[in-house]
Amino acid sequence: MNTTHETLTWLYGPARSFTVGVPMGRRLAAAGPGPGAGGGFGAGGTGREDEGGSLMAVGTGTGGPGGTTGWREPVLLPPPLRVWLGPVVVLAALALGVLGVLYAGDGRSGGVDGWLRSAVGDARPLWRRVALAVDFLAEPAGAAVLVVAAVTGCLLLRRPRAAVLAVVGPGLAVGTTTLLKPLVGRTIHGVHLSFPSGHTAFLTAFALVVALLVAGRRGLGAAAGTSLVLASALLAGAAMGWAQIALDAHHPTDVLGGWCAALVVVPVSAWLVDRVSGARGRERR
Repeated sequence: MNTTHETLTWLYGPARSFTVGVPMGRRLAAAGPGPGAGGGFGAGGTGREDEGGSLMAVGTGTGGPGGTTGWREPVLLPPPLRVWLGPVVVLAALALGVLGVLYAGDGRSGGVDGWLRSAVGDARPLWRRVALAVDFLAEPAGAAVLVVAAVTGCLLLRRPRAAVLAVVGPGLAVGTTTLLKPLVGRTIHGVHLSFPSGHTAFLTAFALVVALLVAGRRGLGAAAGTSLVLASALLAGAAMGWAQIALDAHHPTDVLGGWCAALVVVPVSAWLVDRVSGARGRERR
């Protein structure tokens, strides 16, 4: 009997698949009708989410003479990770709001700000160069390089949702800080609006996007995935926060506000990208 190999992707784990021989006469019946030519799924594939929420895109494409290959794209924010990050988003939003109210219209750096600034101290020439290098990562040129590199990597890994999030997440985080600055009205050096820190929001958001991609690609569980995401956000926020304080570009609580803004915006953006992509996949079916 003539057979052809077809990859069946099972939805029980993060990356489990195997190849089995399917009789030619039953291949189309097993696959079922699809939107592609000849009843197959074709290049467009189909989108769906499994019970655990770890899979949203399954399709088939040509894998060589007489064969087909299966592909799938994990959701950016699977339900287990969504449950763990939900309280984090709420707490970050509350902290951002409280800080905004406390420091509205204020230009002083006393209390907690004064203590943290004295702990960081003035940057010596060598460390000032390091701080400037970190600061450059959130300047327009540096940020563009990071985003383009992230989008390219996501597309090479066949993660179009992550590519969208690499643009939308940091962009919305910076946009949020830009909108909040005139509303809060906090200044530094008398004239510059400073709360929340856009530089800190950008680098934290970028780190969150990368961490979500890695967590999905490695198939990490809820605890491990959440730990990776939060640790990445903490490291990125601490690095950029130190640079902003050392360069006297922001009050320490400005940095905390930018960090909280990223923790709110990126998970929500990831959830929205999943929702929109899932809806489009269902429409194609």
